[in-house]
Amino acid sequence: MKKSLLLLVFILCVFMASAQNKFALQLSDSALGIIDNTITYDPTYFVLKYPNGDVPSDKGVCTDVVIRAYRKLGIDLQKEVHEDMAKNFSKYPKIWGLKKPDSNIDHRRVPNLAVFFSKFGKEKSIDSNPSLYIPGDIVTWLLPGNLTHIGIVVNKKSADGKRFQIVHNIGGGQVMEDVLFKYTITGHYQYQK
Repeated sequence: MKKSLLLLVFILCVFMASAQNKFALQLSDSALGIIDNTITYDPTYFVLKYPNGDVPSDKGVCTDVVIRAYRKLGIDLQKEVHEDMAKNFSKYPKIWGLKKPDSNIDHRRVPNLAVFFSKFGKEKSIDSNPSLYIPGDIVTWLLPGNLTHIGIVVNKKSADGKRFQIVHNIGGGQVMEDVLFKYTITGHYQYQK
């Protein structure tokens, strides 16, 4: 009886890991599918439809890369973040002086996504070991000037083959680059709804 229970738990763990790995690779592919260096970096506040709102398709910032990649997999981070912020507003940063959630912008802010991914996803190590960062992971950084940044680890290796690359938008469009350890890593997450 005990052996069969252990075997059942093992099989369930293998199945769950396989499903998670499949989703992670789908997210990586989704991010690779939205690469477009013609996207203009534009942090303008836009009034968005809700749910499934997006800024104009030729514009975006780093968070829009993550939002668009997840949306291709049927996950609307605008809705998910807004619903959690409406219930738990006090748990989110107050950097912007808001008194209540704003579905037009909350999901487009790196600190809010970091709180959301910490709460509903899996927080992972931020050590400088490239093997810890696998396709489908979300990484946040602190850039010079105390600017926050976010991107997705994808299933394409750096030229030296030592680490996976990142799809992000730091001003040159939605691009893939070898920037994993270029900036100070502040967060590392895995999120699957």
